[in-house]
Amino acid sequence: MKFTRLGKRLSVLASAVLLSVTASAQFLDDFSGPLKQDPDGVKGWAFFTGEGRAVMEFVQNDGIASILVDATKDRRNVWWALIKHRVSDGLNLALLKKPGYALRIEVRIRVSHAPRRVNLHLNTQKTTDFHSQLMEFDIPDAESWHTISMTTRGFEAVPGDTVNGQMALMDWGLGKYRVDVDYFKVDVVDTALSGPDKGEPVPYHPPVADPRMFAHAVPVAADSTVDLESPDVNLNNWYVRDTGKKTGVVTAGGTRLIILRWDLSSFAGKKVARSGLLELTTRSLERTSDEQPDFGLVRVVEITGGEARWDQKTVTFSGLRGDQAVDDVLNPQMIIDWPVTEGDGGKTYLTISKPVLQRLIDGKSLGIAVKPLGAINASFYSSESGGSELSARLLFNVEK
Repeated sequence: MKFTRLGKRLSVLASAVLLSVTASAQFLDDFSGPLKQDPDGVKGWAFFTGEGRAVMEFVQNDGIASILVDATKDRRNVWWALIKHRVSDGLNLALLKKPGYALRIEVRIRVSHAPRRVNLHLNTQKTTDFHSQLMEFDIPDAESWHTISMTTRGFEAVPGDTVNGQMALMDWGLGKYRVDVDYFKVDVVDTALSGPDKGEPVPYHPPVADPRMFAHAVPVAADSTVDLESPDVNLNNWYVRDTGKKTGVVTAGGTRLIILRWDLSSFAGKKVARSGLLELTTRSLERTSDEQPDFGLVRVVEITGGEARWDQKTVTFSGLRGDQAVDDVLNPQMIIDWPVTEGDGGKTYLTISKPVLQRLIDGKSLGIAVKPLGAINASFYSSESGGSELSARLLFNVEK
């Protein structure tokens, strides 16, 4: 009984501390009152979806606002859903002219599915590059609260400008999803005093790093092609033959996808230093010459479940999946979508985020899958034909 009462007192104290922290924000919505909505996002919250057939609601209950997304009628999983509010009314934008001052956006959220990413973004009426001042955040587990924040760099805003704060989720899959928001705040901060940002940031489509900067280049331990429409057939002997001998390949195209796993046991207990790269070597590529958004790319995803130690000589999609749902085996939210480098021997480098690499080393993720996004047939050298230089490699650094 004493322990229970102490626990309740500590819980109340923690809530009071959190309230005192959030209540000091220059823009704050803690969703304690009626949820204000405004299609323009000026006097309340705007919310909308795009690039697909997902629909959303933004509702409030018991001091928590919830983003509810229904993507069950979508087809390609390239949708996005966001909430937006004008935040500039309470901000002292004149401070941004002083060295060391910046805008910080912070939210406390919990998600229905994980691992997943959300992004935070700030913009003005003058913004043309909507990928600037944007950061994604990896949320590793569902139904737990996480605080994430993003501090701007070189954000241009002066008194009289309209500053909008946004949070979005994208490409989570073809199901129903929820993000609960405890509070949403934006401040002008002195970066020397405000401390580091919170959460696990993931830059959105960062420039591809120089492969030579990575100390570790680990060749794939097992690779194979599996087919969603022929789930009981092993395709490890998939090949290409133009002239001469057969060349063993792994292929992403149509209903086929590539599965890859590594032996990272020698890195057990190590911490990843930063994002790394997945290196694939092209054998052949077929796609349309017409450029279309989110089309003719490869989509790289985490293998988060299923059979952990599959044998490439016998693996099938059914064997990999077992009795689990597909979305529990292949995370429907991509690590990255990216074009394939053309030409036999061409190197494609796909950025693998720090959180994903850490999960691979820790054994929380079981590998990586490469899927087609749109009409494409991309074949890469397999471990049988390519050896350690041409087959898939994982490039990364760990902390010393």
